[in-house]
Amino acid sequence: MLKITSGWIEGVRQVPVRRFGKRPPGSIISLIVVHCISLPPKQFGGPYIDDIFTGTLDPDVHPYFKEVAPLEVSTHLFINRQGRITQYVSFLDRAWHAGRSEYNGHKECNDYSIGIELEGTDDTAYTIEQYQTLKEVIASLQSAYKDIKNNIAGHNEVAPGRKTDPGVCFDWSQIR
Repeated sequence: MLKITSGWIEGVRQVPVRRFGKRPPGSIISLIVVHCISLPPKQFGGPYIDDIFTGTLDPDVHPYFKEVAPLEVSTHLFINRQGRITQYVSFLDRAWHAGRSEYNGHKECNDYSIGIELEGTDDTAYTIEQYQTLKEVIASLQSAYKDIKNNIAGHNEVAPGRKTDPGVCFDWSQIR
């Protein structure tokens, strides 16, 4: 099991960002939201995931970047294709990953959720290494934050009609 101390996973790559906020008073961490990301679209590897979350994505590197570089987004965790974890925001803080969202009648999922980005696309199979790491992360989060229980949703489930990730190729039976 991964060791979580003061909202950070010990021993993983950490790239703290400024794009986050405090959770509202009384918020209880009770949901995990699974996302996917690739920059440029459908390309894996490279520095661009760090760049978008740190706010340093150069819009001139790729045409798609002009569209997404101005976005102020962040996530708690990113799991690359090899299953390696990068943590950007403490679990104790509010990352900006879900946008306008709702889960089981509770609005604004960012207030009470942990966002996990998988390197991938809606229509590309995820790797065994990603599923193994994700399972370990989920078990560790459920142990550290008891109110999560089995509350795990895709971005598409908390923002239907607006988001489609983690997509049709995500195998929910691997983690549920």
